Formats: sequence, structure tokens, C-alpha cells
Amino acid sequence: MSAVFGNQSLVELVRAPSYTKTLANVYELQPQLSFAETYWASWYAFMNNDVLATGLMFFLLHEFMYFFRSLPWMIIDQIPWFRRYKIQPTKIPSVKEQWHCFKSVLLSHFLVEAIPIWTFHPLCEKLGISVAVPFPSVKKMALEIALFFVLEDVWHYWAHRLFHYGVFYKYIHKQHHRYAAPFGMAAEYAHPVETMTLGFGTVGMPILYVMYTGELHLFTLSLWIALRLFQAVDAHSGYDFPWSLNKILPFWAGAEHHDLHHHFFIGNYASSFRWWDYCLDTEAGPEAKIAREERMKKNALNKVKRN
Repeated sequence: MSAVFGNQSLVELVRAPSYTKTLANVYELQPQLSFAETYWASWYAFMNNDVLATGLMFFLLHEFMYFFRSLPWMIIDQIPWFRRYKIQPTKIPSVKEQWHCFKSVLLSHFLVEAIPIWTFHPLCEKLGISVAVPFPSVKKMALEIALFFVLEDVWHYWAHRLFHYGVFYKYIHKQHHRYAAPFGMAAEYAHPVETMTLGFGTVGMPILYVMYTGELHLFTLSLWIALRLFQAVDAHSGYDFPWSLNKILPFWAGAEHHDLHHHFFIGNYASSFRWWDYCLDTEAGPEAKIAREERMKKNALNKVKRN
């Protein structure tokens, strides 16, 4: 059964033995749908099992987006011309390191992340996350995704900062810091506890949002997860280009921000934005350290003058 049209009779009418034929039927019988809506509706109608359709789609989306976005960085690492943009130019990941990371991440995807992904749709139904076409407006989806970026950043900052304390670092987060000079694929190289904890920011924030508003579309959630994966991989790329997003949006974190975290093992805890580290004085790197020391000296002098 599928709720993609809100009408099971229509699902049965367009459904065919192959996805291609189902797609053709949707094009013919639902011409008002957009390109993305047509392919989305055809997938759910063809599967006619929303639990299976969502589980398979989300798992493939995750694998494709993660490794597809990691691949260009693997290629760039092998081209000397790009060293000028490498944040730590003397530290190029070896094939052995990349292979170890790939195996570990892939194993985590199947053993840690696959089960929540495959059991996600029943939760969607319970919460009222819709799969039906047509989709919400572009403006509505953009605003929701922007909100998710902000909320996830809040969660990531505090959870990540916690992982740098005592036993949390020693037994959990230390695995992620195996690479002092990160590379794209290392974004999800982490202990299972860390994967699930930080991953809650990506999935949990939309869940809290729909619990409050009662309205969210699964397509919006899919776009959000794809963009969050792109952001995570890019932040671990180890490259800072003149055209990088942080050059356009000064409050965007990017690779330059997160690379300092890996290099100094402390500070720069946020995922997408710089404001938490700036406001709470947890910026990483020698420049931030000098600025902090200057502020401390200034505060000490002011205190002496007042006394």
C-alpha cells in the first residue's frame, strides 16, 4: 500500500511491472506533476510498500551522496596542482589510509545506520511526515532546511564539545581524531556511539520540528539529509578554495574551520556555522589563542585598575 497519491485506486492504476512503465503511466495520468514529483510518485507507486520504498531510497541516497561527494576529494588529493589550496599541504592521505577509512565507514553504514534507516518510515507515518505529491512550495522547503541547519548546528556544537571531555574522548571520540589532517571520506569515520549521537542532530531536529508543527514532507527531509552529507564531507575535505562558501558567507564554517579542529584537537566544535565558537570563545588555532590571551591580559589589567 502507498499513500503517495492519497488514493490507492490511483496507485493501482499507474502501477506497472516495471518502474519505467510506471513512470510513463504517471506522466500520462498526472501531467500536472513536476519532474521531481513524477519520479518520486512513480517510485512509491511502483514499490507499493512505503516502508520498503522509504528504507531502500534513504539507504541508497545516503550511500550515493556520501561516496559520490567523497570521490572528487580523493581525486584532488592525487593532483599536485591543488596543493596550493590544501590547508595542511604536507599531509596527503595515503591509499592505505583511504582504504582503511572506506572499509570502516562502509561497515558502519551497514551495521549501525542501516537499521534506523530501514525502520524510519513507520515513525514517519506516526509523526505525520507525508510522502504524498505534490510537494510543498520551494520557499517552504528552503525555510525548513535552513532551520534544520541552525538546529543541527546547536546540537552538534554541544554534543561534540562533550565528546572532548575525559572518558568521552578517550573511549568514543578519539577514533574520529585518528586523522589530524582530515579528508572527505573521514566525515563519518567514528565510533558507533558518536555516529548515533551526532546523527540525532540530522534526523532528530526534523522529528522535533514535525512534532511541534505537525507538518513535514519526506522530500524536504531527503533534501536536508543530502545537503547535510555534502556539508559534512566538504568540512572534512582539507581544502579551502577562493570560491569556498565561507568566502561568500563569513559565518559559514567549512573546511578551514573544521580542519583547525582536527589539527589542534580542540576548539571549533560547531558543524555548519562559526557563531557558537565565536560567542563561547572556543575558536581553534594560533590566532584565536593569541586573541584569547590578549583578552585575558586586558581583563586582568582592568581588574587590577578597579582594585
